[in-house]
Amino acid sequence: MNDSALLTDLYELTMLQAYFDEDMHDTAVFELFVRVLPSRRRFLMLSGIEQVLDYLENLHFTAGELDWLHGTGRFRPAFLDSLRAFRFRGDVHAMREGTVFFGNEPVLRIEAPIGEAQFVESRLINLVNFCSLIATKAARCVLAAPDSLLVDFGLRRAHAGEAGLLAARACYLAGFAGSATVLAGQRFGIPVFGTMAHSYIEAHDLESEAFERFSSSQPDNVTLLIDTYDTEAAAAKVVALAPALKARGVNLASVRLDSGDLAEHARKVRALLDAGGLPDVRIFASGNLDEHRIAVLRAAGAPIDGFGIGTQLTTSADAPALDSAYKLQAYAGRARRKRSEGKESWPGAKQVWRSVDAEGRPQRDLIALADEPAPPGGFPLLQPVMRGGRRLAPPEPLAGLRAHAAAELARLPAPLREPGPAAEAPPYPVEVSDGLRTLARELDARPY
Repeated sequence: MNDSALLTDLYELTMLQAYFDEDMHDTAVFELFVRVLPSRRRFLMLSGIEQVLDYLENLHFTAGELDWLHGTGRFRPAFLDSLRAFRFRGDVHAMREGTVFFGNEPVLRIEAPIGEAQFVESRLINLVNFCSLIATKAARCVLAAPDSLLVDFGLRRAHAGEAGLLAARACYLAGFAGSATVLAGQRFGIPVFGTMAHSYIEAHDLESEAFERFSSSQPDNVTLLIDTYDTEAAAAKVVALAPALKARGVNLASVRLDSGDLAEHARKVRALLDAGGLPDVRIFASGNLDEHRIAVLRAAGAPIDGFGIGTQLTTSADAPALDSAYKLQAYAGRARRKRSEGKESWPGAKQVWRSVDAEGRPQRDLIALADEPAPPGGFPLLQPVMRGGRRLAPPEPLAGLRAHAAAELARLPAPLREPGPAAEAPPYPVEVSDGLRTLARELDARPY
């Protein structure tokens, strides 16, 4: 993403100077995790690791940034001079993007000199928190409509441009067919979808004229928006226009509904299209949709083939935040543990082990110390991805991550697949190892 090093919280810089002043440069272990899942989420899906690695690999201070910091008068010249050579040179373990995870499970582990490991906190939380939030919401939409065309329509309602772009990537990773965000196509190779605007139709004197002109302008894959005035009347105009379009080689792919009772309109439009000899023209719907409304539409038998999902998705409106944390777990070879009431952390560098049944469905997870023996039948979720500040492999193609996410959703136990509140389902079992509990007790017994 080519971020500025100043895209951080002030206290990351003040702590970096404090470590510099005290000559504290021993290795620290930090882990990023979500303390508790939102009440409306039964699982989370990881996204944003690629952006984290890109940030870490390219992190540096420019001359202009250092000049600005000098001008603030907050920092000592010797410290600022040291930042000219500042780079992230640590090691990183992470879960693979597209992996389903749960509360208190570290999804990212950083091992680096304490100043480097501390400084990256804000941006790492920012990236993983947002991308995982949206990937999870998108995954729930995929579960609600697994055989439908799903398209991200959220850029215009996203909280600024970067959010819209990263949301498009997270949605595609989670199983969407593509996005309306053009830069997502150029940047990530995501298929880009688009239809037409109500304003285009209103700018013409006749709706049928707008349909005909737009079809001539975009003849290869036409989707006509038919709810500007009267939805069913517009569908009849599409049927009347279709023979002339076909004669000119225009591919009339679908019609789009964006308002009103979508289920009722879809049934009436489907009947008109079928009676007019257009059974292959699909119906695409949009308009403040989410996984819950989609589930209602499908339960009602609405003949809708695809959905454009925007505001509710790109803002994760029903669960707009994650309780993400990035905490020190060890420093200078000694385990550390935060003991704040309600915000206790498990100490030491850790691994997450997942056990599955004969069909590959997750049965339980175990959070254990990284050097504890593997539990019988378990496999580790955290894998080394960076050493000495450099990736261990090229970025994984998005298609591979997308396939992994699809496999994760396909293997989800049935209670986790439902969109209802977490309290209505038995929680997925996440256990803590005996060794980790013993270490926590030992730390709690030490003076502080």
